[in-house]
Amino acid sequence: MAVVTEAGADKGGEIVKPRTDEREYRRIVLKNSLEVLLISDPETDKCAASMNVNVGSFSDPEGLDGLAHFLEHMLFYASEKYPEEDSYSKYITEHGGSTNAYTSSEDTNYHFDINTDSFDEALDRFAQFFIKPLMSADATMREIKAVDSENQKNLLSDSRRLRQLQKHLSREDHPFHKFSTGSMDTLHVRPEAKGVDTRSELLKFYDEHYSANIMHLVVYGKENLHKLQGLVEELFQEIRNTNKAIPRLPGQPCTPDHLQVLVKVVPVRQYHELTVSWPITPTIHHYEEAPSKYLSHLIGHEGEGSLFHALKILGWATGLYAGEAGTMEYSFFKVSIYLTDAGHEHMQDILGLLFRHIKILQHSGVPQWIFDEISAISETSFHYQAKTHPISYATGISSKMRIYPTKHWLVGSSLPSKFNPASVQKVLDELSPSNVRIFWESNKFEGQTDKIEPWYNTPYSLEKITTETIQEWEQSAPDVNLLLPIPNVFIPTDLSLKDVKDKENFPVMLRKTSFSRLWYKPDTKFFRPKAYVKMDFNCPFAVSSPDAVVLSSIFVWLLEDCLNEYAYYARDAGLYYGLSLSDNGFELYLSGFNHKLRILLEAVIQKISTFEVKPDRFSVIKEMDTKAYQNCKFRQPFSQATSYCSLVLQDQTWPWTEELDALSHMEAEDLANFVPMMLSRAFVECYIAGNVEKEEAESMVKHIEDVLFKDPKPICRPLFPSQLLTDRVAELRTSTKYFYHQEGSNPKDENSALVHYIQIHQDEFSMNVKLQLFCLIAKQATFHQLRTVEQLGYITSLSRRNHSGVYGVQFIIQSSAKGPGHIDSRVESLLKDLESKFYNISEEEFKSNVTALTDMKLEKHKNLSEESRFYWGEIKNGTLKFNRIEAEVAALRELKKEELIEFFDEYIKVDAPRKKSLSICVYGSQHLNEMASDKAKVVSPFIEIQDIVGFRNSLPLYRSLRG
Repeated sequence: MAVVTEAGADKGGEIVKPRTDEREYRRIVLKNSLEVLLISDPETDKCAASMNVNVGSFSDPEGLDGLAHFLEHMLFYASEKYPEEDSYSKYITEHGGSTNAYTSSEDTNYHFDINTDSFDEALDRFAQFFIKPLMSADATMREIKAVDSENQKNLLSDSRRLRQLQKHLSREDHPFHKFSTGSMDTLHVRPEAKGVDTRSELLKFYDEHYSANIMHLVVYGKENLHKLQGLVEELFQEIRNTNKAIPRLPGQPCTPDHLQVLVKVVPVRQYHELTVSWPITPTIHHYEEAPSKYLSHLIGHEGEGSLFHALKILGWATGLYAGEAGTMEYSFFKVSIYLTDAGHEHMQDILGLLFRHIKILQHSGVPQWIFDEISAISETSFHYQAKTHPISYATGISSKMRIYPTKHWLVGSSLPSKFNPASVQKVLDELSPSNVRIFWESNKFEGQTDKIEPWYNTPYSLEKITTETIQEWEQSAPDVNLLLPIPNVFIPTDLSLKDVKDKENFPVMLRKTSFSRLWYKPDTKFFRPKAYVKMDFNCPFAVSSPDAVVLSSIFVWLLEDCLNEYAYYARDAGLYYGLSLSDNGFELYLSGFNHKLRILLEAVIQKISTFEVKPDRFSVIKEMDTKAYQNCKFRQPFSQATSYCSLVLQDQTWPWTEELDALSHMEAEDLANFVPMMLSRAFVECYIAGNVEKEEAESMVKHIEDVLFKDPKPICRPLFPSQLLTDRVAELRTSTKYFYHQEGSNPKDENSALVHYIQIHQDEFSMNVKLQLFCLIAKQATFHQLRTVEQLGYITSLSRRNHSGVYGVQFIIQSSAKGPGHIDSRVESLLKDLESKFYNISEEEFKSNVTALTDMKLEKHKNLSEESRFYWGEIKNGTLKFNRIEAEVAALRELKKEELIEFFDEYIKVDAPRKKSLSICVYGSQHLNEMASDKAKVVSPFIEIQDIVGFRNSLPLYRSLRG
């Protein structure tokens, strides 16, 4: 029998759970020592499971870097009970689910979710990985290629390059030093040269490390706890237990040789960043005292008087982050500072100010009121947290189970409750100049370094740095006033739920004037003291040209910049806001606890109405924006291809190169002249949802109108009817295949990419569900053929694409193995193979897929944000089909098998009469020599696109769904 610990809603059990959480929890331990958390949620429409195995890349054998990660890939293939290759993924995809896994330094985590009626079999298939997996010999090489492709994708990622360099500069006998992803080199070439058989090592690794006693399972189901327990006992008790000891690490990975160092690093992208880190005693052992959380709150604060605020005023930094990262055995406290060009020149002053700030904290004592405030915010946040998807909830908990006692499995470190100044002081004392590692990244170091990190080929140089030097920097740094934060006025104190009279199922239009329109949706499902507000400022002048887009973008950045010190307190207290460019102006969103939301909204509107351009901040933001544009060329090739695809299809959009060119000529004066003109004509589309009464919602919108539109000299005037902006999409010609061939924008990137897009129809329920059903049926076949069998690339997907209500299907493949021309021919071949799949589909299989898709569509929104994003999408696209889910499900239930086959024949198959397709081919350095010959093959009736914007302008446009 299993050992049981109850934690039901009313059983006073020991697992601490949020007050608003009505799910039931139970801990059991199977006879093989597998520890399990059962979660019963009768309301759920997805079930999920997550298995955390306490072994990761730190356990990779010598000379086989990446073996743990490779095993994670191989385990998915098949088992003795279910020997068909990829049948686990196929079963889950066909029943509305998803599956994934990750390998970290000390853990490997496997997880999936699925429609509720298919959970038992999926769980059995999942359990077999840990009982009798089939890691077949013929799959070994294919999956080594998949791992290698994953590594190729990561080689130009600056965050990975820096992390590997930090690992490289550590004790060689410590597992922290290792390379964890694996590659063709580490998993095949080197072992083979030494006569080592990778597959035998893989099987040995599995036998040695995969034991039930170091696994933790979370099962999230719809059934009651008793039934879930019976299911788990039946399916998982056969996992063998070898009483494996948990691997212990040999302490800190850094010796004195690796401390007091200044490392200059050349990144791929354009930026300057300082990462200052100190090895510290891991504070996870005192998680209820939360010393690192306390310090990261103070060092990473962005309000007035903070270190970041001082650096910002000096024009030296654009961001600062502080926090702890590590394991039970070792840890680092890190401070990352994003520098401006001027900040890069003042690195010594910045480090001097950081150490001065730490010294002030060391000498000023540890005020309890700050801890109490962190504790109060954390408590409110925990008890009123929104429900999330079962798969992410289960995965988050399973990875905590080995670290925390049972009662804190749900809480983790999120509820600081024991104030202990000594533990804070202990960490502060470890943040000393004698214990520091400084990593300084900048493109300015190109050509000035003398070392190369071996796995990612990152250029760097290293110099030792003394305590005295840092003390000199501290003394010579400018005199700035560094202060503790003030008490946070945004902490919500009224958490009551409003008594909503009208139980609206869909958003209703509460009011419409020539200035604005308000959609309102009270919370009738989630019962949290939270609200969600979206406002789209429709300003035609904002996006009318590349110059306008760039100026609007700087306007938005500057607004956020000048609100930052104030809004930081709101963010800290669980009230978020953001500004961004939209297709027809700019958008404001606010979400979180509703109590003080109105105060923050009024502050933002006030800043818009009194906006002024400060030349010093304009220069900083222009520099940041310029780097953001310049870094477009370092995007992943598949991302470049998808943006070319959008540029072909979306009217009134411009290439980023033109926007960068426009930006280079902009001055503060241009923005000062532009903003009044941009705001001179506006219409505000509003959506207000959640714990808000009708009168409050109306009052918020009236306030905006009073400030912006109703002054004797108003900032905004209503739009003329002819100015209402519409989103138009280019319509490709039927029976035509278009190509666009382009060299990848980063010459150092070997990866190529293909986006194969088939445009189908404009929003209409019965067509929508045919396309969705096609994607569901074809998705797994695509992944299996193009990734598993042909190993074209790690990034392989089939998905629906929606451009302003115009739907299509797209295949995305990124590859270092093959060029885009070859990949495109393989997609065409796959479409040919899909013909027999669709023509021979049985009535039973058809109905099974219809049921799976119906269940997926009827999956309830988990929280207010998710529901609001759905309704806002309808408002923004102009479709206003708030009953879309019900209407599409009705259309789906009416659909006949013959209609699906007819749809496939008409729009998708290789020679479909109404087919409209576009292949975007982006060539990495490895395949660039194929581009000319691929282009030469584009002969009538195929069409080569030479100039994207010119081509788009020659096409007809779909009608707008707006207005």
